[in-house]
Amino acid sequence: MKTLKNFPYQHVLVLGLAKSGTAAAELLLDSGVEVRINDLKADKETAEVQALINKGADVVTGGHPLSVLDDIDYLVKNPGIPYENPIIAEAVERKIPVVTEVELASFLHEGPLVAVTGSNGKTTTTTLIHEMIKADQQAVALAGNIGHVSCEVARTTDDKETMVTELSSFQLLGTERFRPDISVWLNLYEAHLDYHHTLENYHRAKAKIAANQTAEDTLVYNADDKKIEQFLPDVKAKLVPFSIEKKGQGAWADEAFIYFNEEPIMKKHDIVLVGEQNLQNILAAVAAVKVNGIKNEAIVEVLKSFAGVKHRLQFVTKKNERLFYNDSKATNILATTYALKSFENPVILLAGGLDRGTTFESLIPHLDSVKAMVVFGETADILSDTAREAGIEDVIKVETMNEAVNEAYDRSDEEDVILLSPACASWDQYRTFEERGNMFIEAVHKL
Repeated sequence: MKTLKNFPYQHVLVLGLAKSGTAAAELLLDSGVEVRINDLKADKETAEVQALINKGADVVTGGHPLSVLDDIDYLVKNPGIPYENPIIAEAVERKIPVVTEVELASFLHEGPLVAVTGSNGKTTTTTLIHEMIKADQQAVALAGNIGHVSCEVARTTDDKETMVTELSSFQLLGTERFRPDISVWLNLYEAHLDYHHTLENYHRAKAKIAANQTAEDTLVYNADDKKIEQFLPDVKAKLVPFSIEKKGQGAWADEAFIYFNEEPIMKKHDIVLVGEQNLQNILAAVAAVKVNGIKNEAIVEVLKSFAGVKHRLQFVTKKNERLFYNDSKATNILATTYALKSFENPVILLAGGLDRGTTFESLIPHLDSVKAMVVFGETADILSDTAREAGIEDVIKVETMNEAVNEAYDRSDEEDVILLSPACASWDQYRTFEERGNMFIEAVHKL
């Protein structure tokens, strides 16, 4: 496995373990760097932490003493740790670089790099790009905010292998030299304000995906998103649009076909994925791989068979003529809006979760097809009020996912869609959106 060469830092603090921190610490230790680890809740007796100690790491747990910064010249933080953390705030004050492990990957990976970001659709688009490159018989690796830590994946890639990585705003904020050959910016919507505090901060974090690109690189961007447009004058990369509304340039679609520039790629009717959001994801992926020289045959092969990513408008089953869809990854209003647009059948919507102070008025115009709502979590009462404002009379509040699925089924008729699309993060009741989605799937199969 590769290690860091000519790395300009010798004393690194890794703040927060989990998958990304552990991978970063292992890479740094294997590269001969002195590593200190600070994690509030880590147990030194676990096999994972003991392995790091045996490799030479100095591990500090149980608190965040400022002394962990002594002699440190570089800090790698877990993406989820906010910048208000006293250690990070002090590091910034001391002018110590604060990065995420994605930055370490940029020291390692030597082949083509495709990076995908956006408020919604990242995982589906990243997976599509990966599958299209693979279908073209090209060497490709999948990484980033999709379950595969970038700096760990980059240790095994070579200069002929494309790395496709999904990146959140949390990860991008902690980059300095990170430079994709092809970056993909899907959309820009209000999200994660509990972390970034202002919309401007969130937007700037997303814009870092193209910050270091040059005229040799490419930015694939959503030409229908006016918020992204405001950043384009500062982008030095070649601009390649994708659009549902505009025709003729980049990746686009009409009623019958999807195109790249003037070239028809395939019939829309042959695409398995449903929904307007997925059409945007598809067009973004097509633009990215066409820039990368991937053949149309590979694109068509994938789009004729790819049925979606788990927890992202995932078809679960058909039971007694009811259709069940798991969209647990819909952690904001825009994602739920896209999900609702995907169906013409009557919908019973399961929604709710962590209260981030969001109001749901913008969801109301998209609830026309919703015949009933089952709400849960911290936002249950707010969503109940929103549903009734939208004219939905059948609204029920529940405590568990089993209750939610049973109540939804009891209210359904043949041909109805029972859709979990929460419009909220999961952390009030579940550790992850995946756990929430799995609970939904389990409850559906119990019916």
